[in-house]
Amino acid sequence: MERFNGRAADELRPISIERGFTGSAPGSIYIRAGRTTVLCTASVDESQPPWMRDDEQGWVTAEYNMLPGSTSPRKRRERGKTDSRSTEIQRLIGRSLRAAVNMHALGPRTITVDCDVLEADGGTRTLSITGGWLALADAVASIATEIPDTSAVFRGSIAAVSVGIYQEQVLLDLDYSEDSAAEVDMNVVMTGDGEYVEIQGTAESGTFCRDLLNRQLELAESGIAQLTSIQRETLGERWPLNT
Repeated sequence: MERFNGRAADELRPISIERGFTGSAPGSIYIRAGRTTVLCTASVDESQPPWMRDDEQGWVTAEYNMLPGSTSPRKRRERGKTDSRSTEIQRLIGRSLRAAVNMHALGPRTITVDCDVLEADGGTRTLSITGGWLALADAVASIATEIPDTSAVFRGSIAAVSVGIYQEQVLLDLDYSEDSAAEVDMNVVMTGDGEYVEIQGTAESGTFCRDLLNRQLELAESGIAQLTSIQRETLGERWPLNT
């Protein structure tokens, strides 16, 4: 089976990243995988959430939104209450990013990572996590003089990728045409060291066996390793980890 743009089954979509895309947030990442495009910004608030007033640790949270023109037909703009899908995704992003952070080393402050989808062609949540971590790293670097030891803030890097079974073939990094018709759809969040943070997997039609699960996870691990290498190259000297 030949995929769109002739990709191999284990090949990521072409990825492009621009740091400092906007000037108002200390962390600002424009990230694109194929046609899926997300703007990830990280803002620092020198205060804690109200429920954390008596604690010296910090907090990392996330918000996710798909802009009206990101899909066709047009997605209605969210007004007031966030829809259930966006709520579920932003909770996933927040959990994933917090897995990489030592909140006590961060100190009594809040970093909010906003992920706004400019164009959606599959994998918006996974690309938001991968780009969101880069924005978070730049935001922490921007307050280095206010943190006793910035090297202690990050426990690891975080990236995410989709895998699935489409037309009976295990594929990496599904675009919308594949994702919308997949027999199995899975999102995998991992650290750069190969530890799992979260796995979301569903058989969209029928069931799948343990062997197919293992093959998808192996493919996801390969994809995460590639994404981690891209993250490291993107941050260069600002890579916040010792390894």
